[in-house]
Amino acid sequence: MASRHLKMDKNFFQKKVAVLGFGLEGQDLVKFLLRQGAKITVFDQKEAKYLGKNFAKFENQGIKFILGQNCFKEGLSHYDFVFRSPGFSPLRPEIIEAKKRGVVISSATKIFFDLCPGKIIGVTGTKGKGTTSTLIYQILKNDGQDVFLGGNIGHSPLSFLPKIKPSSWVVLELSSFQLQDLEKSPHLAVVLFIAPEHLDYHHDAEEYFQAKRNIVRYQKENDLAVLNADNQISSSFAHLTPAQVYYFSRQKKVKGAYVKNKKIYLLDKEIGFTSKLQLLGKHNWDNICAAVTASWLVGADLKSIKKVIFSFQGLEHRLEFVKEVKGRVFYNDSFSTTPETTIAALHSFHQPLTLIAGGSEKGSDYQKLGEEIKRSRVKTLILIGEMAEKIRKAVLAAGFKGEIIFRPSKKMSAIVNLAFQKTKRGGVILLSPACASFDMFKNYKDRGLQFKRNVKRLS
Repeated sequence: MASRHLKMDKNFFQKKVAVLGFGLEGQDLVKFLLRQGAKITVFDQKEAKYLGKNFAKFENQGIKFILGQNCFKEGLSHYDFVFRSPGFSPLRPEIIEAKKRGVVISSATKIFFDLCPGKIIGVTGTKGKGTTSTLIYQILKNDGQDVFLGGNIGHSPLSFLPKIKPSSWVVLELSSFQLQDLEKSPHLAVVLFIAPEHLDYHHDAEEYFQAKRNIVRYQKENDLAVLNADNQISSSFAHLTPAQVYYFSRQKKVKGAYVKNKKIYLLDKEIGFTSKLQLLGKHNWDNICAAVTASWLVGADLKSIKKVIFSFQGLEHRLEFVKEVKGRVFYNDSFSTTPETTIAALHSFHQPLTLIAGGSEKGSDYQKLGEEIKRSRVKTLILIGEMAEKIRKAVLAAGFKGEIIFRPSKKMSAIVNLAFQKTKRGGVILLSPACASFDMFKNYKDRGLQFKRNVKRLS
């Protein structure tokens, strides 16, 4: 049923299609387009040797590749369709010129919204998307519903599109890159905490906010929106949607889920004590309340909701407990790539802290992080990477009196050993960089895995 639905809605047979980017999403898009009989050209600014094992396989199937820094020199205007991966802005000059000449500009996310026969729950925000999306998915799965998880987490949605039925739910984690040119909104939109981010990609904060707003912009009256009542930007989305609006909060009673006197409530129903949660950090109360509200709105019962939220231990690289070594406890929060998420991580601990922070540029302002480090239990601050100097200036301006160790090494093994030596029994060693990872590591996962591997080598 679903595959017939695809052919009726979009015809890519013998069409000239450009796919920008050969990451996981790009590769799933190529597989989808191959099944449709398209003539595919893949553009990627990397050289062939960096494209992985699937490069040769797809090349043998007749896929054309144009690679390297100058891959766009011939432009994109002679294609019927251009599909961009999230790393390619729709505001690139080549994409704008192709659109002017009548080329259809799309993405894997856009085509999925066009073809999905089930109902979509979209989750966005600056941080917390993965945790909240996974919680909603697990609650609905525990409730016995037919549910899929995709987007930035789980599988590429196009890979499970043929399995989706009209009765299915699809939970999608949606970044600003995926939302930026989206022209449809999900049936249920969840909007978490939003603060300026990815300013190395977006022209300014307003462009970033505009991209996020697309999650509710095209909703209809029978749709639903779940917004963060404690965040001014998120709550302002209520004015953009005709949908029924619900909220979540850890500061006040709202129409939805909220925290009061250290208990979680859904409307007037008591869910349970925050002290029983296995997820660390008050910021995760937001994610839990958002997931509680969203899953309840689409039919999950309270038993399923309670079972999942009180057993969920979190995702890898998000305040992840690694190991206790001789009275020192290590946590991996490598996914924290902004000052705001590192601030939230600092709020999660009452023990003396050794904080490992720093990395590559992301256009962030570190003033508030500096002030929070000064107020926090941080005793030793180990700064690494390109942004080390910028963070050092921020903490010194805030009046931090603790020990600052500046760029001790580029090797994670040496950094972990130093952190262990500097931390007394009863202390916590926290990797929460507040920066991207590309100066020293492949990505945040590589950074977190190297941290965990070296912690586990400590005796």
